[in-house]
Amino acid sequence: MGLCDGLSHCKLALAFAVLMDLLGGAALLVGVFAPLEIKGQDFGDLLVYTGALFVVMSLAGWVLWYSGNIEGLTSKKEVGHIGSAVDRLARNLSRKIRVYRHHR
Repeated sequence: MGLCDGLSHCKLALAFAVLMDLLGGAALLVGVFAPLEIKGQDFGDLLVYTGALFVVMSLAGWVLWYSGNIEGLTSKKEVGHIGSAVDRLARNLSRKIRVYRHHR
């Protein structure tokens, strides 16, 4: 457990982000450097676009992981403002992930 202590919370989001980065990078490299012609049709562009899509999807995982690891910030309720719907959604999602992790 000492190896993963620095990762803290939201390990599922981190795993998703890393997996999407690896798949996207591999698809991009294969699409650019491998000759993928079948019956005169080039399929390299398809892999390049698919790889780019995977890399863009990984951004969602990185944002979730990073925002789930922010600690020490005061909530708007403590300051006196009403929390927005996005704050409530992020807080509920984070709680569900943490509760699921502790019940395993």
